[in-house]
Amino acid sequence: MESGGVNEGRLSSDGEGVGHQNFHSLGERQQRTLLLHGYILSITSNAVSNATNDAASLKSWKRIPGPRTLPILGCALQFLPGGPLHKLTGYNFSEYLFNNYGSIVRVEGLFGTPPFILLFDPEDMAQVLRSENWTPERPGFDSLEYFRKKYRNSDPEKSTGLLTEHGDKWKSFRSAVNPVMLQPKIIKLYNTSLDEVAMDMIESSRVGCVRPLSLFYSDESADEVEKRSLVPRSRSHARLRRNATMSHAFSMRSLRNNQNMISEPFDVEMNKWALESIGVVALGGRIGCLRTDLPPDSPARRLIQCVHDIFRIADELDFKPSLWRFITTSNFKRAMKVYQEQIDLSKHFIQQARKQIDEKKITGTEEKGVLEKLLEVDETTAVIMATDTLFAGVDTAANTIIATLYLLAINPDKQAKLREEILSKDERRPYLKACIKESMRLLPIVSGNLRRATKDYNIKGYLIPKGLNVVMNHEFISKQESQYDRPKEYIPERWIHKSEESVNSRAHPMATSPFGFGTRSCIGRRIAELEMETFLARIIEHFHVEWFGPPLKQETRSITYMGSPHLPRSSYISFGLDKPSKNDIEATERSCLLILFAIDRLHLLIVGRLRHVFVSSSTNIPTPAKDV
Repeated sequence: MESGGVNEGRLSSDGEGVGHQNFHSLGERQQRTLLLHGYILSITSNAVSNATNDAASLKSWKRIPGPRTLPILGCALQFLPGGPLHKLTGYNFSEYLFNNYGSIVRVEGLFGTPPFILLFDPEDMAQVLRSENWTPERPGFDSLEYFRKKYRNSDPEKSTGLLTEHGDKWKSFRSAVNPVMLQPKIIKLYNTSLDEVAMDMIESSRVGCVRPLSLFYSDESADEVEKRSLVPRSRSHARLRRNATMSHAFSMRSLRNNQNMISEPFDVEMNKWALESIGVVALGGRIGCLRTDLPPDSPARRLIQCVHDIFRIADELDFKPSLWRFITTSNFKRAMKVYQEQIDLSKHFIQQARKQIDEKKITGTEEKGVLEKLLEVDETTAVIMATDTLFAGVDTAANTIIATLYLLAINPDKQAKLREEILSKDERRPYLKACIKESMRLLPIVSGNLRRATKDYNIKGYLIPKGLNVVMNHEFISKQESQYDRPKEYIPERWIHKSEESVNSRAHPMATSPFGFGTRSCIGRRIAELEMETFLARIIEHFHVEWFGPPLKQETRSITYMGSPHLPRSSYISFGLDKPSKNDIEATERSCLLILFAIDRLHLLIVGRLRHVFVSSSTNIPTPAKDV
């Protein structure tokens, strides 16, 4: 995790920079040490980032292979029914592109979105990420950026936050919050609070009663699943056997039916846990997400809905074809409303926390937490960081835990080894950390890193100009045999220093990067790791996890969600975001047909006009005089 600054290279004992080739001659531990400290290593002549000197010898980025495109529509037809990219998402999408076009692929944008260059070679990824300038640009969430900068008429001189800023304003804001968000001493203050949230979900009161608790991920009834479980079980849906009973009004026990199945959507419950945990840090106290008596219009219930709706609506606007950049669509209006509501709710909870902070100043002298220190910067900074933390930290943490529980369930030997470590009370817990890290490699929530090039690059003989979007496909790389032995298997030992798997590892440092790279890496990494480690340890301590039924499936939106193929949109019901109605679907289809018709008419008009100009020009050409 870097601490703010970035060096353009690290000097060795002889004064020379650690170049690209020298880097790979170092041991793996030395490589990881350099990367963890955020050093950007010098690149050798075959990986020169500034390609202007030999631009004439480079091919245009438009010649990079990729799916067929059309004017305005881009490669939209490839994603329609019958097209080769229809229904391909996540890893399958990346695999198709790599197999058909190679290690560098061009994908044209749709309806005003910029084109993307996808990289599948870790050396090329390293070239881009290590040679960035002091303020790397990470695009995405354009609708949120529009809301903060234009829709709200924000002061152009002030920063709108880490998610939506670039350049000097981003650097200034990051420098202000780094000492708070990355300070281990401050983060450790939340050990007890996060453990209380975890125990409220577990709610263990006495040991000795072993009872089953299953995570119900199917559209079948609990009775049907229970009947089917009489036959040999396949490894899917999770089943937790309790090592302790529970009595809290809202806990894993209260979610069980009489077959000891959790019939509620488990992803929803994990989102509640994640929001409650993040709220402790970002909003200064417990929100109340785990209470069963929350009124539908309560601030806590509205915030739960709001955080989840933001990801769904941002996915529709920013990561799928949308006309909001040209016209005010219904989704755009909904997004502006949801973004504003999140800010209002964040202010509400921060004001409550501020009252508690003022009281604490009078009655005690406790160490200051994250929110208190951010409020010392200014309230605007505290509100922005709270909204960004909720935006980026809830669904990501919840789905990482679901993925980890699934992988531990289908690998009982790894689960047993983890439980042994937890019960040993080893405070370092290396295997716990390794289990989470391996799940982020095998089932990552974010498949890669995105950058907007801040300079020209020479990548595989193509000129990648400044301003073009470049995607680093870490998930695809991390599942290749060229990087890891048995890459599709769950082996936490890969991340244990001096283990056999670690010693034999040949993975490129860029193969796996769940928290990003460089100065734009995740600022909430320490908080997220503590939150997930605390909760996972409590679950494994009190439950034995099993999985039966259909395999866990992934659904790729703005991030990757873990869920069942039977309930890909279960969160619709719980978080209040309506499914598109039949009228909405028909209206969208009519809009698409009108656009296609308009493009066709425009094409005929241009061709007809050119033909008219050509004919007119031909008739006006003077006839050469005949020889006399």
